[in-house]
Amino acid sequence: MRRQIAVIGYDDQLCTEVARNSAFEVGREIAKAGAVLVCGGLGGVMKAACRGAKEEGGLTVGIIPSDDPSQANEHCDIVVVTGAGFVRDFFVVYSADAVIVVGGGSGTLTELSAAYQKSKPLISVTGTGGVADKFAGQYIDERRNVRVLAARSPSEAVKKALSEIR
Repeated sequence: MRRQIAVIGYDDQLCTEVARNSAFEVGREIAKAGAVLVCGGLGGVMKAACRGAKEEGGLTVGIIPSDDPSQANEHCDIVVVTGAGFVRDFFVVYSADAVIVVGGGSGTLTELSAAYQKSKPLISVTGTGGVADKFAGQYIDERRNVRVLAARSPSEAVKKALSEIR
């Protein structure tokens, strides 16, 4: 089975150019490594990461919150429609062997927390803002399930994700 790496972060509304560019590069690196990119399938970081993966010939999976597959971004090869709203955040991270965080707001925090509860490897691309910068190098709580590893570049983030997958 191919390794699956989730990319989580800002949606289209809040996405910065820095986060978008970093997500694109993360997607490229995931594809170069032969892993499958998993994401929430919409805009912002999700779309940029999928676009990067597609440009490198990678495989992308978008797990969308609605039951309308046309809402997925055009760079998703496989669209999983859930009709589950924000609950789909759990499907995204549970489907991944590791999770890379690029920027992000409250929805990203939900995904980060879900992955933390399952002790999934978490890697944050620093300098991309939001949740990624806030939790880089930290544990989310006193349980110390897994530290959110800090990566200074998209390439380093993917290398760390791959090395942490058991």
